[in-house]
Amino acid sequence: MNKSLICPRFEKAISILSQRWTGLIIYQLLAGPQRNCTIKSATGISGRLLSERLKELEDEGIVRREVYPETPVRIEYSLTEKGLSLEPIMKEIEKWSQEWLPQENTK
Repeated sequence: MNKSLICPRFEKAISILSQRWTGLIIYQLLAGPQRNCTIKSATGISGRLLSERLKELEDEGIVRREVYPETPVRIEYSLTEKGLSLEPIMKEIEKWSQEWLPQENTK
């Protein structure tokens, strides 16, 4: 396909969503607000990289970071309206993966 024919908005969207771990983070947050440690244990991503991806998603307006002034401080991440609008796409990818990708053997 001729690159000049690709819509710049589409290219930007693919650039955001194709970042390593980004899709899994968004998929995990579809379940609702979560703390860093919960996302980390569910995805297996390192703490440093998770923080980096969450910051990038926050900068894009996909993720909201909420700080609760408690002792110790509690920070939760959730999807914004923009992030929640990705749910149908994520569900379709999930459906596609169930239909077309072989199940991996886990020990």
